Amino acid sequence: MSRTLAPFFSLLFATSILLIGNGLFGTLIPLRAGLEGFATSTIGIIGSVYFLGFLLGCVLGPYVVQRAGHIRSFAALAGIASVLPLMHELVVDPYVWAILRALHGFAFAGLYMVIESWLNERATNETRGQLFSVYLIVNFTSITLGQLMLNLASPAAFTLFALVSMLTSLALVPISLSTTAQPAPIASTEIYLLKLYRISPVGAVGSFVVGLTNAPFWTLGPLFASDSGLDVFGVSIFMTAAIIGGAIAQWPLGKLSDRMDRRRVILALCVGSALGEMALVGARDAGASHLMLPAGFMFGVFALSLYSVCVAHTNDHASKESFVSVSGGLLLVYAIGAIIGPSAASLGTGPYGMSFIFVFGAVVHVFFGLFTLYRIGATPALTYEEKVDFVIVPFPATDPTQTELDPRGEHDPDPKPAPVAPAAS
Repeated sequence: MSRTLAPFFSLLFATSILLIGNGLFGTLIPLRAGLEGFATSTIGIIGSVYFLGFLLGCVLGPYVVQRAGHIRSFAALAGIASVLPLMHELVVDPYVWAILRALHGFAFAGLYMVIESWLNERATNETRGQLFSVYLIVNFTSITLGQLMLNLASPAAFTLFALVSMLTSLALVPISLSTTAQPAPIASTEIYLLKLYRISPVGAVGSFVVGLTNAPFWTLGPLFASDSGLDVFGVSIFMTAAIIGGAIAQWPLGKLSDRMDRRRVILALCVGSALGEMALVGARDAGASHLMLPAGFMFGVFALSLYSVCVAHTNDHASKESFVSVSGGLLLVYAIGAIIGPSAASLGTGPYGMSFIFVFGAVVHVFFGLFTLYRIGATPALTYEEKVDFVIVPFPATDPTQTELDPRGEHDPDPKPAPVAPAAS
């Protein structure tokens, strides 16, 4: 195992540093914006433009890497991403912050794209499964550490913004010193949304729903927890509880979906997500801040597990040769939902209060559950032999790239670049 992972140490180390900083920054932004008196709707819009930048980074990132190479692209994007947290502190203005968050989403999409394509190039069919498992552990552990680092200083101070900047800069060190040969140009694929829907209506709509409902959690969840009476430590534990719930639930839920119609599992996840969201609303409205953590954990178990099952369900209906294209399409659909979600959820907080953030999510999950129920009745389930094995995927809000390491796909040892052309056709 150690010999297998030794060539990837520097890349995985860089990934961990980036995710710790990005996890911390994602929670810090809404808390600091709230302290600065930004309206909740404004904070929602700031969150939406992050995902807009993330989407543009996924689409345009391959062109940047093909032009400049992996190391130079990584250095340029990390330099930009390192400056942005400091600029948030220097210019406290919602319009400026929106622009900075869009740039941050673009830069990090490119950074993770470089790392994942590099890992994918170095992996073999024999080591891919082990490497993917370690990559997932690095993802979930680093995101959790990022939340806990919120307790190192006050969100109102400069310290945490400087820490995010330093972590992003430090990620340059293992990449710059790596002796691993640069990989071939990133192999991009054409994405057609209507074709994706025809492959799997539930998978395509589900990915959109995940973006629509999970993005408000990442963007506004810390503000919701703070407004519900939790201090900074409580907010960090609240976010951690949801992340841990989503991380540990994916494997058993995914394996359950291997043994039955995945749509039934998706339906159950929709019901559980809605119940978790209403539990959060109930805890807040009752002033029972001590119930926020178990309610947040419940939300994470169901809502943060939904994307992996939707990906698996879609791949059940797709050929292995189209796996990367399908993954990219689902990510694109997720991003569209994530752009809409924070703004839509925050707009209702004016008339209805902060609880609307999760009321919005509960309503969306109920409607998606009804759509899934309709599809269960309309089309027969696949047999066990027709399915691909379930594989956990990283939370797309924190690792916004196609996961080419996923061992379900067919991997060409000599990939050729192709133009990216996202389109609805």
